[in-house]
Amino acid sequence: MNKKYIKYIEYIVNDIEAPYFKYMGETYGLKQGEMDLVLSKVYNQPVTTKGRSVYDTNGNTIYYENSDGNWIKYEYDPNGNTIYSENSNGFWVKKEYDDNGNIIYWESNYGVIEDNR
Repeated sequence: MNKKYIKYIEYIVNDIEAPYFKYMGETYGLKQGEMDLVLSKVYNQPVTTKGRSVYDTNGNTIYYENSDGNWIKYEYDPNGNTIYSENSNGFWVKKEYDDNGNIIYWESNYGVIEDNR
């Protein structure tokens, strides 16, 4: 890649916000491979995409966007448990798990739901 292209990709990475696919397609006209490159930089890890879903190297869905631009993001612990999710409507959830994979803490933008720590 030449320096100008790398600089352009970095500009997009610093500029975009969710909904990523809508933004990358409509605003920048990026191709699939370019979208993968941008999203890998956004998520600071190698990612793969299929349709409007983004997957981490463990195959976990870390982002999904529908054709209307509504989206949801996910974060996982090393055991593959969802520890955070957030959607385009402003709803978010944080979770913590014990060593057996049981939820011991659950909080959302509505407040603490469960605290068994």
